[in-house]
Amino acid sequence: MTPAVDLLRALGIEHAVVEYHHDPAHGSFGMEAAEALGVEADSIFKTLMVTLDDGTYAIGIVPVICKLDLKAIAAAAGAKKAVMTDPAEAERRTGYVVGGISPFGQKRRAPTFLDEWAMTHDQIHCSGGRRGLEVGLAPGDLIRALDATTAAIAAWPH
Repeated sequence: MTPAVDLLRALGIEHAVVEYHHDPAHGSFGMEAAEALGVEADSIFKTLMVTLDDGTYAIGIVPVICKLDLKAIAAAAGAKKAVMTDPAEAERRTGYVVGGISPFGQKRRAPTFLDEWAMTHDQIHCSGGRRGLEVGLAPGDLIRALDATTAAIAAWPH
């Protein structure tokens, strides 16, 4: 299937795999997933990579309706500053294409931070490793699988 799904299976983590037709003209990968799955957009999470001021990388996982708060993820990672990683570099480091970057099964692991909002849900969805493929699982299982840290890293729309 994908390295993401393979990892979840290998770890014995209960998860649901949901495929849907990805429309390249849609414009928003996350909102497309929410519509296709028939769930609230705040339960669909996107995986974003940042470059920290010391040149290392971190992963932020936030609801698709939010942006990543760069100051907050920098602080959570123990850095002074974070910037969004160039998309081509994020693809090289994760092994996935933008719009299909999964937090699971990345080529190179990086410290991972899950927005605390995830803990308000019994199940969240994130990319399964390609556009049009989502995995649903309990937020606690995501944390355990990735040794992730929860933090307030989402910038909510006003």
